[in-house]
Amino acid sequence: MKLIAIEEHFLTSEVRTAWENSMQDDPTLKLHLGAIEDRLEDIGSNRIRLMDESGIDVEVLSLTSPGLHNLGSESVILAQQTNDFVASAVDNNPKRFQGLAALPTPSPKEAARELERSVKNLGLKGAMLCGRTGEKNLDHKDFWSIFECAEELNVPLFIHPQIPQKAIRDIYYSGFDELTDLAFSTFGLGWHYEAGIQFVRLVLAKVFDRFPNLQIILGHWGEVILFYLERLASLNRMAKLDRPFIDYVRQNLYVTSSGMFNNSYLQRSVEIIGTDRILFSADYPYQYRPGRDARNFLEQAPLSEDDKNKFAHSNWERLIANVGQ
Repeated sequence: MKLIAIEEHFLTSEVRTAWENSMQDDPTLKLHLGAIEDRLEDIGSNRIRLMDESGIDVEVLSLTSPGLHNLGSESVILAQQTNDFVASAVDNNPKRFQGLAALPTPSPKEAARELERSVKNLGLKGAMLCGRTGEKNLDHKDFWSIFECAEELNVPLFIHPQIPQKAIRDIYYSGFDELTDLAFSTFGLGWHYEAGIQFVRLVLAKVFDRFPNLQIILGHWGEVILFYLERLASLNRMAKLDRPFIDYVRQNLYVTSSGMFNNSYLQRSVEIIGTDRILFSADYPYQYRPGRDARNFLEQAPLSEDDKNKFAHSNWERLIANVGQ
């Protein structure tokens, strides 16, 4: 059974340098060191070896968080360079790699143009977004041109977590030692609320009413929101939504595993959105574990053979079947 992992990250030296020059106060730079750094920067034989060891046939490559969201005008050139790099990696090994575009969201109109170039000229399958750009949430009107372009191109947008703003970190995620504060505000909890909230804001801002065919992907089994739908449903009346909140989840959202190989989360997701909207990902290199971990989870999942195929590859292939058309 072909296994496609759709949230697998890389980092280029050019983007790393830009981060170091412009984002010295971003503590997440400390998460990209050591073995993680080495694996992020490798799109060659070692990555292929670890894919084989995990049982993954295809990785969909994406620039790691926080992407280009917190850079200035230089993000435009960096996006072009990064997407050319990804396209080259795919061209060199099309049986093992696909790619998602990085977008220069500080320049939204350029971001829409870069998405179109990346899909039509480079063959990329969508884009990876990291929620906020500075203080602007993803639902800000400045970014609606990206949503319009994505809908026209029939490509999904993946909302990946990034660290909350410093003011929020200081209030909610601080007071311990430096590393505990960092973990708490990122992979411990903060990342996941941050990404989930961005999707909720898209619903409340009626982005999906304007772009009903727009498809969003959230990692980590839906970034918390699937587990609080009963409460989120209470927003229907107050926000005067055109449809029940659950309809937006079931019609505009896909969720992926992100290396959280947990059958309880899988079953909860299936109960809410069905087997047609679950996708597989290993969140390489952050969640990489030896021992054929990814393939074992697929094979042991409490799903029928048909539903395992959907989870492993066919849902993704259906989602991108009309890319660029």
